[in-house]
Amino acid sequence: MSRQTLIEEVTIPPKSDSMSSSPFDADSFNEAVMSTYARFPLALDRGAGCRVWDTQGREYLDFVAGIATCTLGHAHPAMVEAVTRQIKKLHHVSNLYYIPEQGELAQWIIQHSCADRVFFCNSGAEANEAAIKLARKYAHTVLDIDKPIILTANASFHGRTLATVTATGQPKYQKYFDPLVPGFAYVPYNDINAIEEAITELDEGDYRVAAILIEPLQGEGGVRPGDVAYFQKLRQICDETGVLLMFDEVQVGMGRSGKLWGYEHLGVEPDIFTSAKGLGGGIPIGAMMSKKFCDVFQPGEHASTFGGNPFVCGVALAVCQTLETENIVQNVEARGEQLRAGLNALAAKYPNYITEVRGWGLINGMELQADIQLTAADIVKAAIDEGLLLVPAGPKVVRFVPPLIVTAAEIDLALQAVDKAIASVVN
Repeated sequence: MSRQTLIEEVTIPPKSDSMSSSPFDADSFNEAVMSTYARFPLALDRGAGCRVWDTQGREYLDFVAGIATCTLGHAHPAMVEAVTRQIKKLHHVSNLYYIPEQGELAQWIIQHSCADRVFFCNSGAEANEAAIKLARKYAHTVLDIDKPIILTANASFHGRTLATVTATGQPKYQKYFDPLVPGFAYVPYNDINAIEEAITELDEGDYRVAAILIEPLQGEGGVRPGDVAYFQKLRQICDETGVLLMFDEVQVGMGRSGKLWGYEHLGVEPDIFTSAKGLGGGIPIGAMMSKKFCDVFQPGEHASTFGGNPFVCGVALAVCQTLETENIVQNVEARGEQLRAGLNALAAKYPNYITEVRGWGLINGMELQADIQLTAADIVKAAIDEGLLLVPAGPKVVRFVPPLIVTAAEIDLALQAVDKAIASVVN
């Protein structure tokens, strides 16, 4: 199937049953669903490719993609076929038995990364939990550390579970959830002197630092790419001390950066790394990968009821294979360059409002001036009115994370909508 044929097939989806049923009622929704999200006033009903439609039938260009999750966009033929095939065959069994689809997906990941072993779960937070547990066991059984510490970066984001929110170096996510999990310390991102000083201070009198958990590019922290020299020095420090180097690739991995994995931008390999979001193209799955030397888990020490079941692995494998057959990573690189060029042109047009554009591939951030009242949420709301969905990455950064199949024409349309959105709020 050619790329053009694929695009034509998903351009105009049929209206769903909900279009002819009772109108969406936000009040009834809010009465039933916990208020854990600050939602934009939009109820989405269906999608195709890089487009979605709300319950009123209005069309939007989707540059959120489930927050960097819908790798192949919406209703992609490869995913539709994989979902249909697998649900008819076998959708869930326990990990008490061998699951062939799980083995195939693990082998694909190993063949396309630096990993030797894979553990499957359901989300990025769970993948990072698994990495934290593996690092702690390694610390106790190999490094002989009694009370291990894992270093993470300020402005990082690693999940919402109690351990991963503690690992997250942003106090706003931790408020009211103390006592937090012990065993974490924080350092500035891209600052090698700070991490060297932290290891020296924490290890004084006895070894305590067991691992460094860090994002190759900070997503929720403002779309901040890692510095190559910094990460190469981290690898050197870990090699010299035995400390594990762990990468959180939940948002940046699976081709979003213009390479299959974010670590490929940095010239180093992690000992442990995690994935989720784009791995299943929107079907919930997470994975924790490791080198063989630090795979110290034994049966019964970690598990997940739904992790790696036939359904999610069958679909995720189809996503992975489509990345290859459709040359999608190459598209990410080209469309990312186009998007950043367009955003930099907007920065030149609005110098009093935009300070910087940064990112890799199709994860990009447009930072607003710190000393103005305009926020990322203001731009996002204005963009909705222009038929474009965006997402903030902090109060001053607008994030652009479209499906990886996005076309040059759709990038141009998005840039036009952003221009109109900015003009509407600054005027």
